[in-house]
Amino acid sequence: MLRALALLLLLDMVLCASALPAAAAAAGPATAADDALLAEAPRGRLPAGVTPRAYRLDLTVDPRQSGFGGNVAIDVELAAPADRIWLHGQDLVVNELTAVTAAGNTVRGSYREMAEPGVSVALFEETLPAGKATLRIAYAGAFDRNLAGLFKVEEQGRPYVLAKSESIQARSYLPGFDEPGLKATFDISLTIPRGFEAIGNEPVVAREPAGDGMERVRFATTRPMPTYLLSLAVGPFDIVERPPLAANPVRKDAVPLRGVSRAGRGGAMNYVLDVTPRMLEIFEEQLRRPYPFRKLDIVAAPQWPSGATELSAAITYREQRILVGDHPAPGARLSLLGVHAHELAHMWFGNLVTPPWWDDLWLKEGFATWATPLVLTILEPEGGHDLNGAARAIRAMRLDSLASTRAIREPIEDNNDIRNAYDAITYAKSLGVIHMVDQYFGPDRFRPALGRYVASYADGVADSADFYRVIGEETGEPGLTETFRSFVEQTGVPVIDARVECTGGEGPVVHLRQSRYRPLGSRIDDADKLWTIPVCLDSGGPRQCLLMQGRKETVALEAATCPERLLPNAGGSGYYRWTLDSEYWWNELLDDLDDPAALTGVEAMSLIDSAFAAFEAGGLEPPMLLNVVGGSSAAGERQVLTMPLPYLADYRNAYFDQRAREAIAILGRRLYQPVLDRTAGSDDPEEQLLHSELLAFLARVAEDPAARRRLAGMAHAFTGFGAKRETGALPSDLYEAALAVAVQDSGAAFVDHLVDFRQQLDDPLFEAASATALGTIRDAALLDRVHDLALSEALGPRETFGLITAALAEPALRDAHWRWLRDNFSAVVKAIPGQWRRRTPRFAAPFCSERRLGELRALFATHADRVPGYERALAQSEESIALCIALAPRGKAFGEAIAAWAGN
Repeated sequence: MLRALALLLLLDMVLCASALPAAAAAAGPATAADDALLAEAPRGRLPAGVTPRAYRLDLTVDPRQSGFGGNVAIDVELAAPADRIWLHGQDLVVNELTAVTAAGNTVRGSYREMAEPGVSVALFEETLPAGKATLRIAYAGAFDRNLAGLFKVEEQGRPYVLAKSESIQARSYLPGFDEPGLKATFDISLTIPRGFEAIGNEPVVAREPAGDGMERVRFATTRPMPTYLLSLAVGPFDIVERPPLAANPVRKDAVPLRGVSRAGRGGAMNYVLDVTPRMLEIFEEQLRRPYPFRKLDIVAAPQWPSGATELSAAITYREQRILVGDHPAPGARLSLLGVHAHELAHMWFGNLVTPPWWDDLWLKEGFATWATPLVLTILEPEGGHDLNGAARAIRAMRLDSLASTRAIREPIEDNNDIRNAYDAITYAKSLGVIHMVDQYFGPDRFRPALGRYVASYADGVADSADFYRVIGEETGEPGLTETFRSFVEQTGVPVIDARVECTGGEGPVVHLRQSRYRPLGSRIDDADKLWTIPVCLDSGGPRQCLLMQGRKETVALEAATCPERLLPNAGGSGYYRWTLDSEYWWNELLDDLDDPAALTGVEAMSLIDSAFAAFEAGGLEPPMLLNVVGGSSAAGERQVLTMPLPYLADYRNAYFDQRAREAIAILGRRLYQPVLDRTAGSDDPEEQLLHSELLAFLARVAEDPAARRRLAGMAHAFTGFGAKRETGALPSDLYEAALAVAVQDSGAAFVDHLVDFRQQLDDPLFEAASATALGTIRDAALLDRVHDLALSEALGPRETFGLITAALAEPALRDAHWRWLRDNFSAVVKAIPGQWRRRTPRFAAPFCSERRLGELRALFATHADRVPGYERALAQSEESIALCIALAPRGKAFGEAIAAWAGN
């Protein structure tokens, strides 16, 4: 009864809130004291002086209900006497708050939520003395339905509750100190329905009856940890027990290993559980540090807003990423390996050693991203994981080429800006920079220093200055720390202009000049900034390397004669672009694109990226860029061969006229049909994945009729459209491409069939792919059908976001979708994941017109308050549209070059 009353009060507060947050508004009209508190409320970090040491949390969590309730006791240390304590708590009903001092005195307090998101204050009737105290809070809250905080979902008629705590969502179910640097121990007890399972960060130590069909589950005490890593999951889960991870030379104790999935799906966890022991062993061997927790649960969440989250000892994944069956398709398998290695790396980078604040997010996300291809290459030396890592770093350079990009590390002063740090700069640029340092200075020097860094700050916090200090002391390489600083703390990607001079009397030299890369139309105004860049040159002889710190450097080549070729990023590990002074040098390199003895795969990828970058900066001419595309099509590595495909798709949609679009179909058939034929029926996973990627390109970008018929037929057979269903007709790697083609080519009947079928098939990958495919309709008569579906409960929040993203990316009905989005923006915001609302400006990124640019600005001028933290995504989307407009003449010229080539 009390819990029901508390939830009713919570609902009332949410409905009645005005300028003040819910809890403050519920107390009555704002007063001068309220105004003073509101002015005092921190927008970023909490005031120093209050340190949490331990939490004792006791909650009732029943997924069959609409909310939760319980109490928490928090042991804190006060550096000075205080009559108020700033803390976090969002949309919570606090029924009672007291503080017990070290002397045993109980002081009553009141709780007010003062500012978004969840910045609250505890006000006490008496001043608390400095020293130790315990805060006791009884409270209740409602389960979220948009995948944030403690959220509830229903799958196959069964309810589940899970906690998505990262980055600042723990405050929506736990009043406390929701910052990464405020680590504390946790003792957690959950009262749950009898027969349900409860998952936490530690093993269960007791389970006992709690009356009325409920049970009380108590977990062991955690190591010191931040709130964002808290795991709470309750529901009718399948539990898959595996043999414990055996002790080894690094770790003395065995570690229990389990898989956790929604009911009926435990059998689909075999693959991820199979690869876990060896993967974890590699991490321990490389870091010489044991896995730091007492158990390891791999949790497949029925729904999850991100791909995965590194909750300590209970790593939680969106089930589509890891429920892949015993024989996953190559793309699904590669995705699983990548996300799993990344999350395991976090057990050391982020969980054991934690950044004190979100501006040092790179110290966990960057190192986990870098460790992924490193560990996977040890696991599968021939798996091409180094190329996948290089591709990811190269893709980050596109975002890093914007004037509105952020530095890897930059101040975060507002809570609403925290999630903006979770981008390709933090993840993939960090990967590229760390890999560059590791390769240039040598793994034998860098990695032991990294191990010392982890050992030095285990169970504690460390920022960038701490990292630089330990790495510098251990390696004795000042250039190493200077390289890190210049790339971590500056925005942008360097470009190195290399000019060969062979006319001097003392042998050939290369003149190097560094600047910030700047595409056509860019408003970048700091092109003259400097980096400390590890540069390696290949001129046909021994590789020559230097640490370039000045604007210009001149390198005397060891060859006595003028070289036949020059590669300014030998080894391909440099996080920079480069350009050459003559098409002669470009042509010499292009001749090597299909020769792995002359260019490694990573070097070839650096060449392709630098060529497209030079084109977009106004340098390389369209015929030469076409040579790059043609040369890459003969490469042996999948990543090299497919690297130009996203550019071709973007240019086709933005710039090509009908003649050029017909020409790209010819180009696709000439360049890629032979590879498609060669890889058909292959047993090699890389060739299977290459086949799928090329088939999707030919069908969706080149609009090849034969490829489209093939994919549509596969979609028809797999879903049983017009005939008996064939369960093996469509591999999961082609779900999205085949369904999109069928949606576009098979009319309303298939759309209706797909909407019905996706409710019948219990396949998380298919659910996501089919939602995205439905956004690609080209029949205007289906607009209302798809728009109504997007806002219905038939789709999950992630699927709604994917559908709308796909709809705005499809040129045929883009304008109609845009009008609908503008007219229904409030409803769209409510339908998508809460932590993704800040991304909504990116829906408009595919546009390439001044008119739409103005409409985008107007939309967010009107609705800014609905999407906190949107500013960076808006700035980047505005800039992307402006750059697209600026590149239009060259994009059209490139289409004309393809048309001329196709006509020969």
